[in-house]
Amino acid sequence: MTLDDATIERLVGAVQAGDIEAFGEIFDHYSEPVYRYIAARVHRPSDAEDLTQLVFVKALEALPRYQSRGVPFGGWLFRLARNAIIDHGRTRRDHADLEAVVEQRSRDPGPEASAILNDDIDAVGRALTQLTDEQRETIALRFFAGLSAREAAEAMGKQEGTIRGLQFRAIAALRRQLRIEETDETSGSDGGPDRRRR
Repeated sequence: MTLDDATIERLVGAVQAGDIEAFGEIFDHYSEPVYRYIAARVHRPSDAEDLTQLVFVKALEALPRYQSRGVPFGGWLFRLARNAIIDHGRTRRDHADLEAVVEQRSRDPGPEASAILNDDIDAVGRALTQLTDEQRETIALRFFAGLSAREAAEAMGKQEGTIRGLQFRAIAALRRQLRIEETDETSGSDGGPDRRRR
């Protein structure tokens, strides 16, 4: 289910007016991205599930006091998720960056495809460890959780331009680590980078 910002704000208002079913629509919209973001930051899927539930419980409790102030609701929600991850890391002392996500394997590849996929996943995992904490956080919010730069900025307590800069530097660092070339003549019709290894 895809909802625009105006619809989300309308649903938030409905929850604040006592319509709990509206919260179900908010949950349906955000639960998967919140889970993906949390799973990218903690070791165990069971911890990611528990933290995702905790985030939505905290959101429901805090919604009566929530005010938009021109910031997307998603940014506020992901700030709750980020804080839950930080608290989890402090109490569990077994916080993982993006390792849990890059270790996930495809379900049914053949032996050759599986070997290639495993090599690629390992290479990405190693490259991610070379990023700064803020760069990894930005990558997790923007690509694993699917947030806009504005929502990621709200979640991290930074300016949108800072997030864009962190993302740009993180992608450049990943390209260098993975030795991915980007050339105008081979970028394809979508304008995306050429993903050939050197």
